[in-house]
Amino acid sequence: MMNKDLELILRKEADAVLNIPLSSDYEKAVDLIIQQVHSLGGNLITSGMGKAGQIAMNIATTFSSTGTPAFFLHPSEAQHGDLGIVRKNDIMLLISNSGKTRELIELIELTLGLTPNMKFIVITSNPESELAQKADVCLLTGAPKEVCPLGLTPTTSTTVMTVIGDLLVVSTMKKINFDYKDYAKRHHGGYLGTKSREHCNE
Repeated sequence: MMNKDLELILRKEADAVLNIPLSSDYEKAVDLIIQQVHSLGGNLITSGMGKAGQIAMNIATTFSSTGTPAFFLHPSEAQHGDLGIVRKNDIMLLISNSGKTRELIELIELTLGLTPNMKFIVITSNPESELAQKADVCLLTGAPKEVCPLGLTPTTSTTVMTVIGDLLVVSTMKKINFDYKDYAKRHHGGYLGTKSREHCNE
């Protein structure tokens, strides 16, 4: 019985990933990231609250390790001075399942007060939400139902958010021709560092 329950959870999560809506908005998002970061010298700034914030932090570190400088900005800390790290050529990637996260809506308003030309990419389940409407590019999750038995705990939604982040990272890597040599420069230690140097020497 237990295995059947686990198989059902896996199937639901896999279906959610396979049903992520794909559109030309992904190309627009990647082009914006490359324009702002690689052409204009800005940084990619990710942000989110709660579980979505943890996903945003992971996306930032993955981007940084693959040639696109990025960092996570906590939306609440931004209101207490951390907004000062934002510069005019940066670009923001905001993650909110509901698209109604108050702290992110306020972050957009505060950021535009500091850098009026800031571009925003939003990952959300709700295309009609305030965050989606304020975005330059909106990437939709497909609004999958959570596998949590209560239907509340971020589970399937965070899985999908993570995959969307991977789509952006891998697409960006391909467009900037990020190779083993580039990877080795950023990964000096551990197994990945060793493997990347081995590939460089082949």
